[in-house]
Amino acid sequence: MKMVKSLILGSAAGLIAMSGAQAADLPVKAKAVEYVRICSLYGAGFYYIPGTDTCIKLGGYLRVETAFGTNSVFGGAYQTQAGAQNRLSNYYTARSRQDLNIDTRTATEYGVLRTYFDATFSWTSGSYAGNGLGGTFYSGAAQAGGFGGVGNPSDGGLSGGSLGVYHAFIQFAGFTMGKTISQFDAPWTNYPGNNFDGLVGGSGMVTGVNQLTYTAQFGNGISGTVSLQDQTAYSQANVINTSAGLVAPAAFAGGGYGASDIGGSRVPDIIGVLKADQAWGMVQLSAVGHNIHAAYYGGTEPTGHPSDTWGWAV
Repeated sequence: MKMVKSLILGSAAGLIAMSGAQAADLPVKAKAVEYVRICSLYGAGFYYIPGTDTCIKLGGYLRVETAFGTNSVFGGAYQTQAGAQNRLSNYYTARSRQDLNIDTRTATEYGVLRTYFDATFSWTSGSYAGNGLGGTFYSGAAQAGGFGGVGNPSDGGLSGGSLGVYHAFIQFAGFTMGKTISQFDAPWTNYPGNNFDGLVGGSGMVTGVNQLTYTAQFGNGISGTVSLQDQTAYSQANVINTSAGLVAPAAFAGGGYGASDIGGSRVPDIIGVLKADQAWGMVQLSAVGHNIHAAYYGGTEPTGHPSDTWGWAV
């Protein structure tokens, strides 16, 4: 019995001694390593993505707003229920929005390769429409919810919301490819406060448009731009079908012919821009050519169609 007890005590002592030796052999805890390095090449807020030469900057904002006296957060009370200023009118409209943008830059042998993404997640209280019985109801788009667009009521949904992509483009060697503000627009794109769409100075393509653009820098803040821009998102307008309208003026005046009588897209809008951007300010001259491609006179191919033509703006 004494021998067993001695063996147990000896084994315990050995284990304690061995444990102490192992603890003594452990290395000293290393100092924390700064895995994320600041990237000062492209301004404040950029960091190197670990293990790469690519710099990234994350940004955004969260905005909560209420517009009074209107059925819309981006327009005045001009018409329908909002303009009536009666018991069918909204006295306020509310919106909550989170914006997220991701900016990356990678230095290459041929210049900086940039990608940029800017999206908003929004909820806006739905707009009213009359029910013909002296009351109101939420519009179908407002009730539907889901991922619609960026604008009341399509981003409503009484318990829904929406995703809007403002920018998603690549820039490299003077080229811009993807979705961003139209090159035709003035810089403020008639939303200087990102709130009220009632000012002049741009085409209003505030949520961006797909494009293939090349910009040449001539020095001293002077540049020239040529852009091919998708015309389907913003630039398509109603085409008036005058073949029947001239014969029946009353129907023509009433809009009975040719409402939204556009055909499929054939040619992107062609834009040219000259700009001087210096310390004293900026001056810009923009011009655009727009292909007008109408559909058929009637509902079928045998009814014929008008020839294509071009419109322009400066």
